Amino acid sequence: MNYLNYQPPKIVAEIGCNHMGNLDIAKELIGLAKDCKADYAKFQKRNPKELLTKEQFIKPHPVPYQSYGATYGEHREALEFNIDQHKELKQFSENLGIGYACSVWDLTSAQEIAALNPDFIKVPAASNCNFEMLLYLRDYYDGDIHISVGMTTWEEIETIVTLFEETNQAQNRLILYSCTSGYPVDFQDICLLELRKLYFHFEHRIKEFGFSGHHLGIAIDVAAYTLGAKWIERHFTKDRTWKGTDHAASLEVPGLQKLVRDLHHTCVALHFKSEDILDVEKIQRTKLKSHAH
Repeated sequence: MNYLNYQPPKIVAEIGCNHMGNLDIAKELIGLAKDCKADYAKFQKRNPKELLTKEQFIKPHPVPYQSYGATYGEHREALEFNIDQHKELKQFSENLGIGYACSVWDLTSAQEIAALNPDFIKVPAASNCNFEMLLYLRDYYDGDIHISVGMTTWEEIETIVTLFEETNQAQNRLILYSCTSGYPVDFQDICLLELRKLYFHFEHRIKEFGFSGHHLGIAIDVAAYTLGAKWIERHFTKDRTWKGTDHAASLEVPGLQKLVRDLHHTCVALHFKSEDILDVEKIQRTKLKSHAH
């Protein structure tokens, strides 16, 4: 990593399914993310009948009081927007001056979102070994591809990178996110130094690195940025007590505001001195430093 050349961070407000299936709430969250000065508001797209087996679809939600349907499949469908609604959200975001992005969990969703041509498409850790979907995104979508590597073996990560290297696209399109797939994640399980491991192996093979955090607070994200993650993604909600399993691992407005502020302040600070004694120090040196000449 070139420590002389930190780039400004890109902050992604992961709205995901925190809109509770309500388009007006989704738009409100986009507006709040913009107010917090995030760079992107990100959603998720699933085709539950394609993603889930019949048995998975008809099972009850594992946390019934958080469920939006009688079965897990019905719960997932209740939280889905159709592609026309995603198109509306993309237009709404762009009119506000914030980027729109989306995670895709299956091939159909990838095809639908790719047709909207967002700046980037995210592949969640749960779907990063869906190689049919990865090949489609590689070959039929032109934007950057962001991939979380939570719950993924090192061998699987290598296979993913090699897939994009086969067509010489890894260096200019692929962004890997360090991630621990838990909601929320205890600090000892974040394993921040995985970022350095990714850097060591892939610095010259992929475009950039990111960090997708499901922890509490905002200190860890600043550390992740200094360790090389240009992209910082955090789940975002208006109210952490709302119904749904992601809200507890999400930032509310004050948290996202402070995160954006702290990351940009850190970016400004990350450089060497231009001279031994800075102008701001000279008057103090004259006043305070013993035996200074």
